[in-house]
Amino acid sequence: MWIPTEHEKYGVVIASFRGTVPHGLSLEIGDTVQILEKCDGWYRGFALKNPNIKGIFPSNYIHLKNACVKNKGQFEMVIPTEDSVITEMTSTLRDWGTMWKQLYVRNEGDLFHRLWHIMNEILDLRRQVLVGHLTHDRMKDVKRHITARLDWGNEQLGLDLVPRKEYAMVDPDEISITELYRLMEHRHRKKDTPVPASSHHLFVQMKSLMCSNLGEELEVIFSLFDSKENRPISERFFLRLNRNGLPKCPEKPERHCSLFVDLSSSELRKDIYITVHIIRIGRMGAGEKKNACNVQYRRPFGCAVLSIADLLAGDSKDDLILKVYMCNTESDWYQIHENIIKKLNVRYNLTGSNAGLAVSLQLFHGDIEQIRRDYTSMFTHGVSITRKLGFSNIIMPGEMRNDLYITIERGEFEKGGKSVARNVEVMMHIVDSCGQILKDFISFGSGEPPASKFHSFVLYHNNSPRWAELLKLPIPVDKFRGAHIRFEFRHCSTKEKGEKKLFGFSFVPLIQENGRTLPDGTHELIVHKCEENTNLQDSSRYLKLPFSKGILLGNNHQAIKTTKESFWITSFLCSTKLTQNGDMLDLLKWRAHPDKIAGCLTKLKEIDGSEIVKFLQDTLDTLFGILDENSQKYGSKVFDSLVHIINLLQDSKFHHFKPVMDTYIESHFAGALAYRDLIKVLKWHVDRVTDMEIQEHIHEVLKAQEYVFKYIVQSRRLFSLATGGQNEEEFRCCIQELLMSIRFFLSQESKGASALTQSQAVFLCSFPAVYSELLKLFDVREVANLVHDTLGSLPTIMHVDESLQAVKLQCIGKTVESQLYTHPDSRYILLPVVLHHLHMHLQEQKDLTMCARILSNIFCFIKKNSSEKSVLEEIDVIVNSLLDILLRTILEITSRPQPSGSAMRLQFQDVTGEFVSCLLSLLRQMTDRHYQQLLDRFSTKDDLRDFLLQIFTVFRILIRPEMFPKDWTVMRLVANNVIITTVLYLSDALRKNFLNENFDYKIWDSYFYLAVIFINQLCLQLEMFTPSKKKKVLEKYGDMRVTMGCEIFSMWQNLGEHKLHFIPALIGPFLEVTLIPQPDLRNVMIPIFHDMMDWEQRRSGNFKQVEAKLIDKLDSLMSEGKGDETYRELFNSILLKKIERETWRESGVSLIATVTRLMERLLDYRDCMKMGEVDGKKIGCTVSLLNFYKTELNKEEMYIRYIHKLYDLHLKAQNFTEAGYTLLLYDELLEWSDRPLREFLNYPMQTEWQRKEYLHLTIIQNFDRGKCWENGIILCRKIAEQYESYYDYRNLSKMRMMEASLYDKIMDQQRLEPEFFRVGFYGKKFPFFLRNKEFVCRGHDYERLEAFQQRMLNEFPHAIAMQHANQPDETIFQAEAQYLQIYAVTPIPESQEVLQREGIPDNIKSFYKVNHIWRFRYDRPFHKGTKDKENEFKSLWVERTTLILVQSLPGISRWFEVEKREVVEMSPLENAIEVLENKNQQLRTLISQCQTRQMQNINPLTMCLNGVIDAAVNGGVARYQEAFFVKEYILNHPEDGEKITRLRELMLEQAQILEFGLAVHEKFVPQDMRPLHKKLVDQFFVMKSSLGIQEFSACVQASPVHFPNGSPRVCRNSAPASMSPDGARVIPRRSPLSYPAVNRYSSSSLSSQASAEVSNITGQSESSDEVFNMQPSPSTSSLSSTHSASPNVTSSAPSSARASPLLSDKHKHSRENSCLSPRERPCSAIYPIPAEPSQRMLFNHIGDGALPRSDPNLSGPEKAVNTTPSSWSLDNGKEARNMSESGKLMSPPVPPRPTQTASPARHVASVSPSPAGRSPMKGSMQSFTPSPVECHSSGLISNSPVLSGSYSSGISSLSRCSTSETSGFESQGSEQTIPNYSVSEEPMRKESKTPPPYSVYERTLRRPVPLPHSLSIPVTADPPALPPKPLLARPNNQENSSRRTEQLPRPRPLPRKVSQL
Repeated sequence: MWIPTEHEKYGVVIASFRGTVPHGLSLEIGDTVQILEKCDGWYRGFALKNPNIKGIFPSNYIHLKNACVKNKGQFEMVIPTEDSVITEMTSTLRDWGTMWKQLYVRNEGDLFHRLWHIMNEILDLRRQVLVGHLTHDRMKDVKRHITARLDWGNEQLGLDLVPRKEYAMVDPDEISITELYRLMEHRHRKKDTPVPASSHHLFVQMKSLMCSNLGEELEVIFSLFDSKENRPISERFFLRLNRNGLPKCPEKPERHCSLFVDLSSSELRKDIYITVHIIRIGRMGAGEKKNACNVQYRRPFGCAVLSIADLLAGDSKDDLILKVYMCNTESDWYQIHENIIKKLNVRYNLTGSNAGLAVSLQLFHGDIEQIRRDYTSMFTHGVSITRKLGFSNIIMPGEMRNDLYITIERGEFEKGGKSVARNVEVMMHIVDSCGQILKDFISFGSGEPPASKFHSFVLYHNNSPRWAELLKLPIPVDKFRGAHIRFEFRHCSTKEKGEKKLFGFSFVPLIQENGRTLPDGTHELIVHKCEENTNLQDSSRYLKLPFSKGILLGNNHQAIKTTKESFWITSFLCSTKLTQNGDMLDLLKWRAHPDKIAGCLTKLKEIDGSEIVKFLQDTLDTLFGILDENSQKYGSKVFDSLVHIINLLQDSKFHHFKPVMDTYIESHFAGALAYRDLIKVLKWHVDRVTDMEIQEHIHEVLKAQEYVFKYIVQSRRLFSLATGGQNEEEFRCCIQELLMSIRFFLSQESKGASALTQSQAVFLCSFPAVYSELLKLFDVREVANLVHDTLGSLPTIMHVDESLQAVKLQCIGKTVESQLYTHPDSRYILLPVVLHHLHMHLQEQKDLTMCARILSNIFCFIKKNSSEKSVLEEIDVIVNSLLDILLRTILEITSRPQPSGSAMRLQFQDVTGEFVSCLLSLLRQMTDRHYQQLLDRFSTKDDLRDFLLQIFTVFRILIRPEMFPKDWTVMRLVANNVIITTVLYLSDALRKNFLNENFDYKIWDSYFYLAVIFINQLCLQLEMFTPSKKKKVLEKYGDMRVTMGCEIFSMWQNLGEHKLHFIPALIGPFLEVTLIPQPDLRNVMIPIFHDMMDWEQRRSGNFKQVEAKLIDKLDSLMSEGKGDETYRELFNSILLKKIERETWRESGVSLIATVTRLMERLLDYRDCMKMGEVDGKKIGCTVSLLNFYKTELNKEEMYIRYIHKLYDLHLKAQNFTEAGYTLLLYDELLEWSDRPLREFLNYPMQTEWQRKEYLHLTIIQNFDRGKCWENGIILCRKIAEQYESYYDYRNLSKMRMMEASLYDKIMDQQRLEPEFFRVGFYGKKFPFFLRNKEFVCRGHDYERLEAFQQRMLNEFPHAIAMQHANQPDETIFQAEAQYLQIYAVTPIPESQEVLQREGIPDNIKSFYKVNHIWRFRYDRPFHKGTKDKENEFKSLWVERTTLILVQSLPGISRWFEVEKREVVEMSPLENAIEVLENKNQQLRTLISQCQTRQMQNINPLTMCLNGVIDAAVNGGVARYQEAFFVKEYILNHPEDGEKITRLRELMLEQAQILEFGLAVHEKFVPQDMRPLHKKLVDQFFVMKSSLGIQEFSACVQASPVHFPNGSPRVCRNSAPASMSPDGARVIPRRSPLSYPAVNRYSSSSLSSQASAEVSNITGQSESSDEVFNMQPSPSTSSLSSTHSASPNVTSSAPSSARASPLLSDKHKHSRENSCLSPRERPCSAIYPIPAEPSQRMLFNHIGDGALPRSDPNLSGPEKAVNTTPSSWSLDNGKEARNMSESGKLMSPPVPPRPTQTASPARHVASVSPSPAGRSPMKGSMQSFTPSPVECHSSGLISNSPVLSGSYSSGISSLSRCSTSETSGFESQGSEQTIPNYSVSEEPMRKESKTPPPYSVYERTLRRPVPLPHSLSIPVTADPPALPPKPLLARPNNQENSSRRTEQLPRPRPLPRKVSQL
């Protein structure tokens, strides 16, 4: 049975549990669980990380921990009772763990590793705390380390700042908000601006001396030297090195490491140097032989210097190498460091051994004790401490020192009878009063233990040596008296014995005869001569002698013989026990000399402060002793001396001695009667304040009043204790009188900064310190009343001296901070006077910082939930006094501009924050009663209105993000909780007072605006928080957004008809609220939109305003990342449900649908924009959104914005062509006008003309970069037209040159033809704009199918590639997945006339093949019916799919959606026809390229010929014959008679092409390929015979290779004939439909490279299955194995749809009878309709020399047979289409120059003459116009202006004939008359649809504008290859007819108007 647990509530999982049992809860080790029930070894509960899932788990898996339970029951909350630091540590480490892994994912390695180390450190410290064996101090230290690391990690990870008190987190509810603010501010300031340390410490480590020739031991002496004052500032650090230059005692770090302590900030400057003096221990001369002398001397070696400035930049320098210098003369050794610092190079140089000193330095900052804690290892291993010389800046009371510093300066000695100067060594001893040498009291430096004697270094042959060696003598005080220092002087011989001979001595006693210590300064000592063997152990023998020349001269002794030699030392005493001051000694011994008391008290002020504080207790005892004995005589002087000492302790140097004085007062002071005299003298001074002109002395007295009162109070207490409280009333009267004098003094007013004002200020500064003393004697109320009266006596006028006003406020502040104020009784008395002064200052906006501090302190005493009556009364007083002024102050200071200086700005923020925290504290403490009283206090509605507006404005300010630092979430949440509570109170007042007839729009608007920005605050968006943080916030405050949202809804419903005032203004703010991902908030707020629609419908009959506002705001809000798919669905469902019963339901549904669709697109756009790189998805999404704004919403500004976003995306992706098209969308919205345009996006303010010009130039630049030069030319022409109209010839010239350069680029630069791919996006997981749609995409340069497919899979990594090309079924459409279907498609160019036109270079044609493409084709072969294994072509059908796009490619995107699909099936016969047509076209192209030498080598032609001929021989074409020419097929398919005929024609035509191709091949074939050519010729004859062309060769009278001009040339309309099977008749053949493109294969479809048509012709595969294998392969390339089957690029219809006329019934039965009547056969450029036999024109063959050739053996009809191939050799296979879709006949199309409209017939005579004598038939022939839109019955001659040559010559060329080629025929042209044959004309049914190269949408035709005659092109000029104007309308028949005979020059029209782009 499950039983609720009582004590087992909280535990930690110690072993993972998988939860495999029924109702089991899965747990991981380390999880914390809350236990609800227990049963037989099992617990039931939940993991705190996921409290929603409850389950059971074994009890032995849980380690129970102590916890307390709040709110017992269903919603109980468990709080562990462990140390709060441990709790915080645990939860923080959990949060960090998740974020730490994310750092690794984001590749932030540095922070990842640092955080890892910190986490390990925290875990170690946590273990120490949990063990519980730490001392209190150590525990405190560990917690400090933990919290420091937690704060660091939180800061690095951007987490919240944690407010702490004594290392524990504080609960904001348990302290006042002002205190919370201070804690936050303190931690923030500590983090941002660390307090600069006042003391600094230099760590020095000696590593080694690097020198080439050492061999002797060394002494190294470090010290700090002040070059500015030219003196050392520290003691010496002394260490010894061995012969190798390494420290002598490496095992003792204190011997080679030292810490120079207590450096002040002023001493961290560049003129402080580290000096290093090196002394060697050895022979006198460095180069002496070893046996020269055995005695060791201290000799100078070198000196090094380093400025401390090098350490100021960085705190540590490792492995510094200092150069070691030596002085040029030893006599300069004492100042070598100064010379090096001053860089006096002539006095020193580098040591001969090039020595270098290796040291390591580090600078530490802060208190030495803190350094010890932070760097424990350094101190535990050992480091010597080197002090500053003398006392540090701050003298600590307990410091015990008695150090005498002696500097051995110099000596003056006589030669002593020697020829050279002496080598003098000084030896020093300390001798006590008994004559014994004191042991170990001479310190060489901090690294060396003290010694008993000292030897100076020796200067060679120097009688005036200077040593400057500093020694410290730490002699105890008890041994100091009677001791003296003896200096012995010896001459050091350099002879072999190396003796040291004593020749003199000096001494100096430490205590003088008058009892004073040896004074500081330099002393010249007498050198007493003595014998070498003199015994100096008996000090009494010489102590009677004079020791100093100063004393000798002063006593007028006779000069004795020793006075010529002198010895100088400098002494300096640093002692807390001894004094050198005689006045101090006299004062302390006042009883011995009573007559000197007055003088001693006067001189006390002149004594140095350090001397006074050293003997502070003795001095005070002396003063009060004098006062007790003779108060009448010395009372005033003692008082003044006491004041002097008290004020002395205010000095920062002696500040630490205040506790010494406090201790003295408490423990040692014994003046029980002193209070009377002190009160009397103090009152006397106060009473004289107003009368005294010089107030310095009174200032001193008033400053000292705190301690004066301490002495008074202590004295009175001592007196009371001694007398049992006698004279109490008298004492009270004295105090009252004193305070009355003070009140009178304070109440005096003076104008300006008078002395009195200064005295008042001085008094107020120190007066609050007296309160605590008065409380020791008086009741709290008494003291409070005394203080109230005193502060109340202050002058209240604000025009007095401002400094006094500030001091008054400081006094108020100290009063509030004092102990007196903590008592509720006194607080109630003091609060009115405090608030009165605060109100005055706040009203004047003065001293705001101090006011804020006082207010903060006031509220710190008022705890939350204090229901004490006194607190409620205080709140009443504060609300009545300060609430209004507080609101005004916050408004005032937040509306000011922030100061520029960083320090001022920081102070400004602090003031604002403090006032805000005070306001929040006050509002939190206010109860219902307080709010009610506050609202009742307003007498009029205007006052209430002003108050509400004011407080709403302040709340909006408090919500600002900049109000608190970013990581102050705790403070923000508290503030928001107070704000929402207050708003709930005030909303009632709003409803009661400002509705109906009292409605006030401004106040309601302010309310709604506040509520909206409250909900939108970043700190309330719980979805962004970690789970643990979110849980804490919800537990403490709930979701405040929902609370405020419900309040908004409630207030909105109360508005009634006043809602109309807020429509549409509040739509945007409310929409922003609903976009917050909080379901409850959305459910509350979305219905408001229905309400708005309803009210707007009532007002205006529609809700256009609502719709417009919704759409405008949605874009900006969703682009900021707000909103999601859930919101879209919720918005749609809630509003649709709401409007179900409305009368305006239809329009409402329309609005909701529009907004929902916009959301879909905006969400897709936002998701796409999150990707890193620009890809098709981003661009496609932007296009979708852009079109939506244009077409559905008609929002021009948004449309233009997204145009530019799309443009930027294209530029980033280097899609320059698309970028140009995109910018054209904006360009087409502008006109060439002078209308001014505002500044917009990146455009400046300018005219419309200027902006359109700029856009044109930018677009041209993009088209140029995208190699879309034809489009650029059009724009160049347009802008040139504008320049010309303005006569801006300079820019016109530039534009024409730019246009010319674009023409050059078209002809000179290579352009790649891109591949096109069809992509289907299937499945619901795709974005809306792609979902279940198909697109055609333009690939990148060199991008083939595999690369494209891989790119798409990279863009959609979750997509599955479909391995077939079939249309997917509905299950794929509805699948919750992504499916991609990709295959290549073939473009169908629109500009057929350009591609079919003869003589246009491929550079130009290539543009039209792949640009402005609307239609794409894809073929899928399949077998229908029974498959014939012998000949599979019988059943091989082709499914042809044509895709029509919404826009042409290229355009504003690389892909466009498919608008329409057309699917037709081509029969096997139609397929065969198309395959042959394509192969013939390919052959023509290759032969043409070979003829014109466009091919570098002949291999492509060779391979193509070989493929066709060899395949035909092996049965390729024969398979078609077997399939379609058999009687069975003809009988079964009577409707295919015409197609069968067409197939046979194509076979015969192919034979002709092959024959001519072989002729061309023979001309160009290299020698090594001749055998292959011969083989091809032989196989060709085999092929002809297989086709049944037995007599074909007989008709060939001359091989084409015999023609000198390269290729046979015939008239374009001449009729090449092929032999019918009977060989007797000339059969004019129909031309094939010509196609503009050569065969195109996808690079990825290698499996189908020999595509269907090739296979059909060549038969390269054994079976057609190998070619048309439709089984998809698993690889991506299989997608392309189907679409490459038929690469022809024009017609997608079967040949029956191409209007081939059917066979006549009389011919259907006969396969052989293929001669149709002329009228039944279509004419073409290759096979025109022949004339009737009676009128037939015969063609002569032209042989070498271009002469006519005839064979008399041939009959007339046989001579008429043209043996040259048909005219594909003329136009490279690019003829225009010769049949319309309706099957009407057309004349051969001659493409006109696009800019001309007149008929080209005028060129007949000059371009196409018919020389006389060429034709056997003569007659006249009327000219006709071969317009592309006209149909003619064919005459034999077409007058094409493009082609040149002779109609009768039969010679043709693939290129235009030059003038020299035609000149030979022009003279004969006029003699020739040619008959004209005409038929009825029918207009063409369908015009060619050629979109402009630069237009995206426009497909309409424009009317051309003719140029003036002056600019027209001469008649005889050959038109240049300009890019045609694609939109020019073809001239209709009537137009042509009327102009047919006009002989006007062709005008050149102006460029097409682009203004509508």
